[in-house]
Amino acid sequence: MLSRRLPPHAEVNALTRALSARRARGQSIVDLTESNPTRAAIVYPPDLLKELASAPALHYAPQALGLDVARAAVAHDQTRRGVDVDAGRVVLTASTSEAYAWLFKLLCDPGNAVLVPRPSYPLFEHLTQLESVESVPFNLEYHGRWEIDLTSLQGAPANTRALIVVSPNNPTGSYLTAPEVDRLCAICRDRGWALIVDEVFADYPLEVDAPLTDIAARADVPTFTLGGLSKTAGLPQLKLGWIVVGGPPAACSAALAGLELIGDSFLSVNTPVQIAARQFLERGAAIRTQIHDRVKGNLAALRQTAKQFPACDVLKVEGGWSAVIRVPATRTEEQLILALLDGEGILVHPGYFFDFAHEAFVVVSLLVTPDVFHDAIARVMRFATS
Repeated sequence: MLSRRLPPHAEVNALTRALSARRARGQSIVDLTESNPTRAAIVYPPDLLKELASAPALHYAPQALGLDVARAAVAHDQTRRGVDVDAGRVVLTASTSEAYAWLFKLLCDPGNAVLVPRPSYPLFEHLTQLESVESVPFNLEYHGRWEIDLTSLQGAPANTRALIVVSPNNPTGSYLTAPEVDRLCAICRDRGWALIVDEVFADYPLEVDAPLTDIAARADVPTFTLGGLSKTAGLPQLKLGWIVVGGPPAACSAALAGLELIGDSFLSVNTPVQIAARQFLERGAAIRTQIHDRVKGNLAALRQTAKQFPACDVLKVEGGWSAVIRVPATRTEEQLILALLDGEGILVHPGYFFDFAHEAFVVVSLLVTPDVFHDAIARVMRFATS
């Protein structure tokens, strides 16, 4: 009865079963995977949502690419990073996931392929399959920092239509460098690929100075930069994402026309959020500062704690909300995380969740409240090395 586009979903993995059993017994869980800022003791202005009740929000006059006032607000917000973005090249969506779906509709026929980074967040496989598109991985390798293995792009299928990069990547935290962007643009130009750059965590640099951002505004091939309120303003509940279209003028015009047709078919972004977009982006700066301070502080505490456990290696974190810890491979990652949950009541992500090439890694969120994080991370390292 169900479509073959639907990803496999019936099997429940061992970690999910263990979590459910622990909750059913009423046992506590220290969640070091928390990535929702609204559950992480971030202080939000109590009147933040009043803009949703403005009189203009009661008037419905949809525009397929988004209301002009909201597109202008997104373009204006990019200027704080020193980049000029044409509001006419901004397309609004209800989320970054929806932005991917629209781009796959725009760029791919059923059965075409897109290249996705590995390791990375395990959403691409679902999003591509739901659009009848194949995801083909290319590798990131760690040599003091995470870098794109360009040789892994050489075997891309002939029906590849786009290359997806995430900057900074989740969970590795690696930004694209200028030489990498130049090389990727050259490959895309030679192969006829579009470049999709997910920059949702771009506002959170950590162990890097002046990272390269807003790639679509700089690229000379068809490029699409993705962002959204969820990360840039810590407001995932308001469901506003965007695509910035870049590249040669003719390619931009064609892409915008196609996205306008797609957007007009769904009209998914609600009017009140668009009307209030500028206020959310401006007032979200204070929320972003809190989050940035939180993740920087927790990363510093993580590195200080790691000095006590030399068998654990905290890999370089250029940006984002996560940290990757290489731990002794004395047991499988699954054995480690299940034992950690059972023995310490602490939940972490295993490396295999993000498709790391080998074991043993754990991934932790830097968004967790400092008092909980500092205690739990020491227990994680002690447990991993015992």
